[in-house]
Amino acid sequence: MSNSDKNTIQWDDFSKIEMRIGTVISCEVSEKARSPAYKMTIDFGEFGIRKTSAQITKLYQPENIIGKQVIAVVNFPPKQIANIMSECLILGGVGKDNAVTLIQPERETENGTKIG
Repeated sequence: MSNSDKNTIQWDDFSKIEMRIGTVISCEVSEKARSPAYKMTIDFGEFGIRKTSAQITKLYQPENIIGKQVIAVVNFPPKQIANIMSECLILGGVGKDNAVTLIQPERETENGTKIG
């Protein structure tokens, strides 16, 4: 069995992941995080406004993220991260030295749009 076979998931597994597009409405340095991170608030339209912590400090400044659209998993249970209760997981590509590049829609999209 190859390594990729061990990690194979079923379509049922993938269909359980709720990924949505949202717009960042606030972003600030998380002073209490162990690793450099931002506290972010994201508007997912009818799915509400959610908070999260994101380790995206290597490539982004808080003032440049506000107003950007991002893609996030919104159906994880809330998780305490430093002094914030994270309510979603922003998706990004993890590159060299763990520099995260945000995954974003190519054009402005309605908040809450499902990724499939």
